[in-house]
Amino acid sequence: MGKNVVVIGTQWGDEGKGKLVDLLTEQAAAVVRFQGGHNAGHTLVINGEKTVLHLIPSGVLREGVQCMIGNGVVLCPEALMKEIGILEKSGVPVRNRLKISEACALILPVHVAIDQAREKARGSKAIGTTGRGIGPAYEDKVARRGLRAGDLRNGEEFAKRLKELVEYHNFMLVNYYRAEPVDYDQILKNTLALGEQIKPMLTDVGEELHAFQQQGCNILFEGAQGALLDIDHGTYPYVTSSNTTAGGAATGAGVGPLDIDYVLGITKAYSTRVGNGPFPTELDDGYGEHLGVKGHEFGATTGRKRRCGWFDAVSMRKSAQLNSLSGICLTKLDVLDGMDKIGICTAYKINGQVTEIAPLGADQYEACEAVIEEMPGWPGTTAGITEFEQLPENARAYIARIEALVGVKVTILSTGPDRNETIVLESPFA
Repeated sequence: MGKNVVVIGTQWGDEGKGKLVDLLTEQAAAVVRFQGGHNAGHTLVINGEKTVLHLIPSGVLREGVQCMIGNGVVLCPEALMKEIGILEKSGVPVRNRLKISEACALILPVHVAIDQAREKARGSKAIGTTGRGIGPAYEDKVARRGLRAGDLRNGEEFAKRLKELVEYHNFMLVNYYRAEPVDYDQILKNTLALGEQIKPMLTDVGEELHAFQQQGCNILFEGAQGALLDIDHGTYPYVTSSNTTAGGAATGAGVGPLDIDYVLGITKAYSTRVGNGPFPTELDDGYGEHLGVKGHEFGATTGRKRRCGWFDAVSMRKSAQLNSLSGICLTKLDVLDGMDKIGICTAYKINGQVTEIAPLGADQYEACEAVIEEMPGWPGTTAGITEFEQLPENARAYIARIEALVGVKVTILSTGPDRNETIVLESPFA
């Protein structure tokens, strides 16, 4: 029988999920994105060549792997076709490898306008969204006024419902945000034109996945963002608009929860965060600067500089519990090479009280002071190492300490951006 493996980020995103999904698809027949939108930025480096994917699953560069976009994803037609065009220019036959759920909620220009107007109005209290319409599209989905990919099949009905949607949002744009309205006719024309290219790829992804399961195939479920940005379990309101935890794989792809066999949590050897929100281990000193520069910590989607800090075992334990992690993939260990000391947050101090339990919501998180345990660093480099025994003794001790604090084994180590720069101690598909 095949195995269903979920790959999720365990921190605030940018953990290196794209590389691992690309690596693991060598053993998979299909890979499916189950939440988020083109706010994701999954970077792949294959034989030195860099590819950044925002919407299309990271297995698209593998011949013979069926890629799918599940119902939990919010789909921007313009962004999708732009990404397909870039890949096709590189010789990747995307349309032969990609299928899209008819139930995907659509992101339209009116959602982008609302997103950006709302962030501008918030001023210093802005969430720090990518401004790509993700949140407003999810809002319309839950409010049951949104349009779905399958609606592109009926142009007349699509036009009618789009008009109602645009009128609703234009009222808010003009009267509340004092912003310019969007052009209904232009949105309709452009979206229907893009829809002609998208319609041949539409399908029932849940049924497609069931067929793969019946054939005994391995399937990979690719998450976006990170568990600490989950709409329910993250640092609310500084979160994304979807369920980024492993439970979202079942609802966002159309499979049953008991179908999930293994959950791999992708985790940086330190912590980063993009945008606003609490960050207990954040470093504003030379160590933080070192992590940012050596780790090239700039968002693959927004280009924004990431905030950097020590590894946070408290929030990581929370992620392990929320996601029932089977194993951890530790990435960017090489960024710590050459540091004289390395910190790990083992607990929080809140109003003088020490706790090992992560709080709920941003307000409580803001009050947290990180309790840091220092460990010795290591000389030399771990970059490109492919055997665990070749790692410096202090690097292995650091990994063991993370395992002890989190309660989950590190089963994969990434020692560089290329798919070959990896130590696999235990394959999720084994």
